[in-house]
Amino acid sequence: MDKNNKIPFQEDNYTHNIERNGERTLDRRGFMKTLVGAAGLFAVSSLPWGAVAAKELMGLSDKGYPKKKIADVSKVAIGDSVNFSFPGEHDSALLIRLSENKYVAYQNACTHLRCPVFWVKEKGEMICPCHHGKFDAQTGEPTVGPPRRPLPEIKVKVENGTIYAVGVKRYEA
Repeated sequence: MDKNNKIPFQEDNYTHNIERNGERTLDRRGFMKTLVGAAGLFAVSSLPWGAVAAKELMGLSDKGYPKKKIADVSKVAIGDSVNFSFPGEHDSALLIRLSENKYVAYQNACTHLRCPVFWVKEKGEMICPCHHGKFDAQTGEPTVGPPRRPLPEIKVKVENGTIYAVGVKRYEA
């Protein structure tokens, strides 16, 4: 071979560059060890949150809600509705007085795409205008349109002429 075609290392030495200037400090094996270690650390660190979520989903934690005043009975006529927030400040809800002593309340975000749900007194229907969904006011069950799950029900209680929200009914599949 001439000078330009000369091989710069011995042909039988296939590991000539392993230690050259730290260029192989993280090889494939090292990378895989790091990757498996990071995945293991992530899995172990997420276990406590998984236990909390499982406890919540299985209903083992009995969540207490503060009693919140919605309206006075004298201010809500039969067939009327009242918008309020429950359980949090940003959780909008809807109370409907169906008869003399029957009150129902639901979170008013449609279970399809979370659009607001409105009470149409003249038709006696709860309507989601986004995709023409309708819900039964007695049960919160969807009757028309794309929603498949009922609206989350809010438990109400009447005491001394005042209507209170006292809890959220768990959704049961």
